[in-house]
Amino acid sequence: MFNKLYFMSSSIFKRFKKKEEPVIEEKPSIWEDRIFWVSTLRKITFPVLSNLAKGSLKKKMPYESNSLEGEKFACLEAFARVFNGISSWLELGPDSSEEGQIREEYIKLTLKAISNAVNPNSNDYIFIVQPKQSLVDVALFAQGLLRAKNQIWLNLPMDIQARIIRELKNTRTIAPYENHWLLYTAMIEAALLEFTGECDKERLTYGIHKFRDEFYMGDGVYSDGKSHEAGYINSLFIHPMLNDILAVMRKYGLSEGELLDVQLMRSSRLSSQLERYISPEGTYPLIGKYLTYRCGVFHLLSQAALLKILPRNVNPAQVRSALTKVLVNQFKDNQNFNSEGWLIVGLNGSQLELAEDNVTTGSLYLCCAVFLALGLTQNEIFWTGPSSEWSSLKARNMHKLQKDQSIDF
Repeated sequence: MFNKLYFMSSSIFKRFKKKEEPVIEEKPSIWEDRIFWVSTLRKITFPVLSNLAKGSLKKKMPYESNSLEGEKFACLEAFARVFNGISSWLELGPDSSEEGQIREEYIKLTLKAISNAVNPNSNDYIFIVQPKQSLVDVALFAQGLLRAKNQIWLNLPMDIQARIIRELKNTRTIAPYENHWLLYTAMIEAALLEFTGECDKERLTYGIHKFRDEFYMGDGVYSDGKSHEAGYINSLFIHPMLNDILAVMRKYGLSEGELLDVQLMRSSRLSSQLERYISPEGTYPLIGKYLTYRCGVFHLLSQAALLKILPRNVNPAQVRSALTKVLVNQFKDNQNFNSEGWLIVGLNGSQLELAEDNVTTGSLYLCCAVFLALGLTQNEIFWTGPSSEWSSLKARNMHKLQKDQSIDF
C-alpha cells in the first residue's frame, strides 16, 4: 500500500522539474498534492514510529548534534514532534479509502509507540524528565494528544492514560524560562485540564497573562519574552500553542479564554505574512534560529489552514500550492535523509554548522508541523481547489495582487 502511494506521488515531481524548453503540461489532478503530502509524511515519520512501536528506537536512531548533552532527549524529541505534526491527520480516523487504510495503520503504530514510550519496563522508555529540555517535547506531545483526542487518547488503555498523566505532572518540577517556554507549561496543564478536569491553574494562566499583557508587539507578532529576535519562533511555537491552549481555556469557561478571538485574528495576520515569505521557487528567508526544522517553520500557516482562519484574500488552494512547492524542494529527493531514511541535520543536505547546539537528530522532526493541514478532509477547498499561484508567484508573473495590510489589535 505504501509503495503504491509513493509510486503515485513520484509523478508529481515531474511537475516541478525544470525543463530546458517551454512545454505545455497537462493540468495536474487536484488529488496529486494530497497524495504527495501523505507519501512525504510517511517517508519522514515511518522510521520513528515503526521503531518506537517495536521498542528499537533508542537502538536504531542515529545521533547527530554539535553537543552530546541532548542525546538523552533525542528519541523523545523525535517522537513528540512526529506525533505533534501528524495528530490532526490521525484524528480523521480510518476509512475505506487507500489513505484511510494507511491512516489506520499509523493510528495503530502511534498507539503502540506511546505505550512503549511511557512504559518504564520498555527498552524505549523515553519520558525521562530532566531539566530542562524534556519540558519542550512533553508539551509538544501533550499538544498532539489534544489534537488527536478521539483517535489516540480515547483509544489508549486506561493504565497507559494513567502513566501519561503521571508523566505530564512530573514536568511540574521544571521551572520554565520567561519566554515562549511559559507556553510549554501552559500546554501541559491545558492537556491535564482536558483529560482529568484538573490542573495547576497558576502554571496554566501565568504564561497566557504574559503574552496577553506584556509580550504582544503588534501586527500579529509577539516578542519572545522581554527580548525579540527575527525568525520563526512565532510560527513554530508561540501562535500554535496559544491557539490550542486558549481553545481549552474557553471550553472550560476560564476568563483568559476570552482572548481566543483576538488571538485567532492575530494568527490569521501572521499566516498571511508567512504565505508571502514563500518565493516563486518555494524557498523562504533564512532568518533567525531553528532553520534546521525546515518546513516546520510554517507550522502556523498550516494550522491557520486547518482552523480555517486564513485571511479572506488568501485562497486556501494557493497556500496548499505554496507549501507543496516547499515540500517538493526539501523532500522530493533524498538529500535530507541518510542511507537508512533518518533526517540529517541541515536545511538542504548535511549542514551541521547551521544548527544551534541544542539541536539533535530528534529536533529535526518538527518539520512534521507542516502536515497539520492534512487534518482537513479531502472535500475541503484547501484540497479540492485547483492549483493556484501564491503571492510571490503572482507578483513575478505580473498578475493581480492585493496589497499587504497590517492589523492594530
